[in-house]
Amino acid sequence: MRHSRVSTSRGSTRAAGLLLGHAADRLLGDPRRFHPVAGFGTVAGALERRLHADSRARGAAYTALLVGGVAALGIAVERAAARRPVTHVAVTALATWAVLGGRSLEREASAVHARLAAPDLPAARRRLRSLVGRDTTTLNEGQVARAVVESVAENTSDAVVAPLIWGALAGVPGLIAYRAANTLDAMVGHRTPRHERFGWASARLDDLLNLPGARLAGLLTAATSPGGPAAPLRAWRRDAAGHPSPNAGVVEASFAGALGLTLGGTNHYASGTEHRPTMGDGPPPIPPDIPRATTLARRVGLGAALTAAGFAAAWAGSAHPAPGLRRKRWRARPW
Repeated sequence: MRHSRVSTSRGSTRAAGLLLGHAADRLLGDPRRFHPVAGFGTVAGALERRLHADSRARGAAYTALLVGGVAALGIAVERAAARRPVTHVAVTALATWAVLGGRSLEREASAVHARLAAPDLPAARRRLRSLVGRDTTTLNEGQVARAVVESVAENTSDAVVAPLIWGALAGVPGLIAYRAANTLDAMVGHRTPRHERFGWASARLDDLLNLPGARLAGLLTAATSPGGPAAPLRAWRRDAAGHPSPNAGVVEASFAGALGLTLGGTNHYASGTEHRPTMGDGPPPIPPDIPRATTLARRVGLGAALTAAGFAAAWAGSAHPAPGLRRKRWRARPW
């Protein structure tokens, strides 16, 4: 009975920590200095220089060592705080705040929009580099707007919805291990000569961990769409599979349907040019569509926080038999 009560209490404190962490992200954004993700990136970069080889096995060991090490740290923190409800809320909230990126994503998108509105296209192109990996030097105003809307869609899933889901499922270890895997994908999960094989494990792990988050993000996009769920769901079913990413396609297609826009097309990267099928119905994005995209992303993020908190509480409450059933089995036991 006591174990069941502890588990239920942990679910409640986990839910509270997720909600507080989401609120802190919305209020404060990423820490300006001493960001733990930046520290992890420094360690990961140093380890890559020592372990790098043109080998999938070496890359898999690199990924396992870093993500596994972060997960082990999270397990130790979770266990130490589990029986102290206030401490458990606090560490969960702190971890959630550290791994979420919704507010900072909105700030960057709004900064690009402000430069387009100025109008200062060269400055908008430069600021866009903080959001996308594509070559921005020749993009026109509409192409910059499309890049921002696509980045807001994809990163709402990667930097808000997915970490909240893993936080609901696995608490602090789930939050920080997910962010570690996502960071490694951003660092080495590229199809370049250096990382084609070494970064393969990081890219595949990130794809796997983002599967549930992207689907929930698509559903929440449909649920919060200003025009109703029909258009986002239709674009998801029809267009998502054409995207090279099994996860980004879901949320980008859903955003395209919700906003009444057409996303996709040709993108230029350091590794080459990609011609992606279009998603959605309607005109291509223009600068005024950027605030519409960030408003939709904010709604999706709030929906994800509420969903994750509800799931955390319900999951812990159902993880063990009711106290009465446990007492009955104990009394029936022969001695």
